[in-house]
Amino acid sequence: MLISYRWLARHVDLEGLDAHRVAELLTLHTAEVEGVEPFAPALSEVVVGHVLERVQHPDADKLGVCRVDVGAHAGGTEPLQIVCGAPNVAAGQKVAVARIGSVLPGDFKIKKSKIRGVESVGMICSVRELGLGDDHDGIWVLDADAPVAAPVGTPVAAALEVDDWVIEIDNKSLTHRPDLWGHRGIAREIAALTGRALRPLDTALPTPSGAATVQVDVQHPGCSRYVAVAIDGVRATESPRWLRMLLLAVGQRPIDLLVDTSNFVMLDIGQPNHLFDRRALGGRPIVVRGARAGETMATLDGVERALTTDDMLICAGDEPVALAGVMGGAGSKVAEGTTELLLEVACFDPSVVRRTAARVGLRTDSSTRFEKHLDPLLPLTAAGHVVQVLRSIQPDVTVAGPVVEGGTWTDPTRTIDVRPQRVRHLLGTPVDDERIASIFESLDLAVERRTPDTWRVTVPARRATKDLTIEEDLVEEVGRVLGYDTIVSTPMLAPVAPAPRDRRRELVRLLADRLSGTGRFHEALTYSFVDESLVSALGLGALPYAIAVNPVAEGMARIRRSVAPSLIGKLETNLAQRSEVRLFEIGKGTRPEQLDERGQPHEVHRLALVLARANASGSPSPSATLGELQTLLTDALGRTGAGAVDFVAAPVVTPDDHAWAHPRRRMAIQVGGSSVGLVGALDPRAAARLCDGADVAVAEVCLDALLELGLTPPSYRPIPRFPGVKVDVALATPGDRPAREVMDLIEKAGKGLVASTELFDVYRGEGLGDGRKSLAWHVVLQAADRTLTEKDQNTFLDRLERMATQAGAELRRQ
Repeated sequence: MLISYRWLARHVDLEGLDAHRVAELLTLHTAEVEGVEPFAPALSEVVVGHVLERVQHPDADKLGVCRVDVGAHAGGTEPLQIVCGAPNVAAGQKVAVARIGSVLPGDFKIKKSKIRGVESVGMICSVRELGLGDDHDGIWVLDADAPVAAPVGTPVAAALEVDDWVIEIDNKSLTHRPDLWGHRGIAREIAALTGRALRPLDTALPTPSGAATVQVDVQHPGCSRYVAVAIDGVRATESPRWLRMLLLAVGQRPIDLLVDTSNFVMLDIGQPNHLFDRRALGGRPIVVRGARAGETMATLDGVERALTTDDMLICAGDEPVALAGVMGGAGSKVAEGTTELLLEVACFDPSVVRRTAARVGLRTDSSTRFEKHLDPLLPLTAAGHVVQVLRSIQPDVTVAGPVVEGGTWTDPTRTIDVRPQRVRHLLGTPVDDERIASIFESLDLAVERRTPDTWRVTVPARRATKDLTIEEDLVEEVGRVLGYDTIVSTPMLAPVAPAPRDRRRELVRLLADRLSGTGRFHEALTYSFVDESLVSALGLGALPYAIAVNPVAEGMARIRRSVAPSLIGKLETNLAQRSEVRLFEIGKGTRPEQLDERGQPHEVHRLALVLARANASGSPSPSATLGELQTLLTDALGRTGAGAVDFVAAPVVTPDDHAWAHPRRRMAIQVGGSSVGLVGALDPRAAARLCDGADVAVAEVCLDALLELGLTPPSYRPIPRFPGVKVDVALATPGDRPAREVMDLIEKAGKGLVASTELFDVYRGEGLGDGRKSLAWHVVLQAADRTLTEKDQNTFLDRLERMATQAGAELRRQ
């Protein structure tokens, strides 16, 4: 929100407080200020000039040659010769002159030049050239609507008293303060912080001069108060300079006196209002109702908008004339010939306005303020303010009839009991009772000292709708006015005890470190919502799901039961970037068929992994991908110290949270003899639909089950002093023998020398015989006390060959 320093000065004396000091006070005590900038800095670059003479250019019909007195300048005191093409320039005018060296908006620097052979040493500026509007039909005549008393050569900003600063306040810090969405609210804060008085504001409605009647029928519960005032004798003329400049300073484009006055009052006291051309309403009653399905209306921006039953309308009879709280209608807008007005000032339900504004994509200044729970006492004040501003400019303006109201509203003014000792306790500073009371009174919070220990504070309506509701809110008021920067920090004294061990966090960190390190996995973070198409592709549709009331996207209402489906759903995107994808995620699933102690769906904690390879020549076999994932799981789970890791055949059940797994290539993961999860190849049908038939191995581990087994993370082992020897071995074995048994065989044959094993290939086919497979392993042999020799390697292979033969396997030698 933009705040004008000059505008603030209309409400409170700012003597001794420049714009930067005001911004500092607001930042320390009220709201975050994002910046302070001078308004229209070009006005300080241009000076007041007096056109002494204008003659026709000798070689151009549309150009004139002017002599302009600008006082003393770099070339002396002689009038400047300036070539100007504006049709409205004439002798005797006071104009804005940019002299040689001046820099205008757009980094346009004024230089001496020749225009059609005539020397020009400056420029007479238009409003648009100074960044003050879009008018470029002619030059800016400074004394067109009021005399300019300042001498020639005076900077225009000072001569017109429009030298101003613009303070930008972060909107998010004002969301809970509806009273601060206007200059008077900000001025009230400055007055409270500096001990100054707020200037009075004349908002009294004049006695009606006639008996014009307006009927108001509020049918929609979203309108708690509707005030209508008939006004006569207006003219849609150009606004006076002071009003135009204030609006420009805060980013509003001046249009005409009627529209500008409406905007001025909204920005001045924070209450939106709307002016209808009363003749366009045709004497019909004002009806506030809900829109009907299929109804449309054209808004002031010229857009025909489709309405829904969630929208609220202001109607003349049955014809919509405004989208309540958002924007007026095109058919009843004020225009050049408007002389009779109907002024609307209302209170609308914030949620109704917010939904409509969001749906139609119109976040206006009006809707933004209505969303903040405005003071229901403010409409009458705003109505009087509009009339008084119009009368100060056009004295013939009258109120044509009595004020008419509709709606049902209550005064939100409330009382809150506050304890001075509680204030001191929460703030941690010894502020005395008198200071607390003076702060409340500076904020218009009346204090009744019922007892020395308990006061009753009356909160005015403007602070009671959303802001001040409990005792702690009042404590915060004292703290911010005092200034939190003035409260001395003191160390907190408390017994310090070691934090209890968080076993779950230790487990998560251990697994994540191991998988991202040795396993070369990337950690993923996916949404808790799963797409309907993904659920269907993985065969998980028959399972019960918790459903989100407001899903993040269409088709994403189901909350996942486990983590693996979310990772599988990300494979296609990742495989498009690389041929091999390794992902893991540690997250939660929700089981609605099980309720926790609070009666909420039970949450389960899962580790999910996917290892995927795109189909390509030279890629490892599908069995090798699954085997490698088993090896990596064995390594990671083995680090927990919960027990030996094994894999056993897992039957298919219905319904199945692991329906994504191949029915014949799925194994239960056992740690210390207890089942903690499942690993398997992705079902080929799902792989074809979701990742172009890639070779995918998936695992999911129940962290809750793993935690129940207890954790004994491995202790530190020094880095071996002696190098290891890498040996590749292949063992032919019956096709139904688990890889774990073969790995155990290799480790026994090593007699303590096997440092690591990794399955890198599984072969079934020619040369092995029916029902047999070959498992190829990388084996690292290493001793702690010596360097192994070729003899040690051969001894290991001979022992492995004998043990394999005894176990019904065969060591394949080249």
